[in-house]
Amino acid sequence: MAFQGVPGRFIESRPMDNRWSPSVTVAAVIERAGRYLLVEEETPEGLRLNNPAGHLEPGESPLDGCVREALEETTHRFTPTDLLGVYLSRFQRQRPGEPLQDITYLRFAFTGELGDQVAGRVLDAGILRTVWLSPDEVRASQERHRSPLVLRCMEDHLRGQRYPLDVVYTDVSLYLA
Repeated sequence: MAFQGVPGRFIESRPMDNRWSPSVTVAAVIERAGRYLLVEEETPEGLRLNNPAGHLEPGESPLDGCVREALEETTHRFTPTDLLGVYLSRFQRQRPGEPLQDITYLRFAFTGELGDQVAGRVLDAGILRTVWLSPDEVRASQERHRSPLVLRCMEDHLRGQRYPLDVVYTDVSLYLA
């Protein structure tokens, strides 16, 4: 059995006993005065630029995860106002002596307002600093992006793409012990 994932390209489906599980991430796309807030972070591939973003934690809605990640990576409160989009991307890494890592990310990107800095808060481990870049500076730094979604999310934001927050529904069962 196969399905068409890319025009003209068929991908073989996986057997049910080998279920695919993408890594779910959340990202805050924050613009102020025509500049975008990114974080510079240490990665196995070197210093990279990314939106304030990270992995969704168990028992956490995508919206709550985005608020938490923005705070951890910028030390500022973040209030989401819209869903920017839902994105899939694939990343492969081959470290010497290790098997190939093949990771798919499912990203929920939100846009909103950056609030006050929280006194006494420090940047999350691995985050060196925050930077405000113009759209042209973001485009010019693509080779340093942690993911191709950094640029795509900015371009979608610039185009005015927005969806109501309630299109991402979290059932109460997520919070039950």
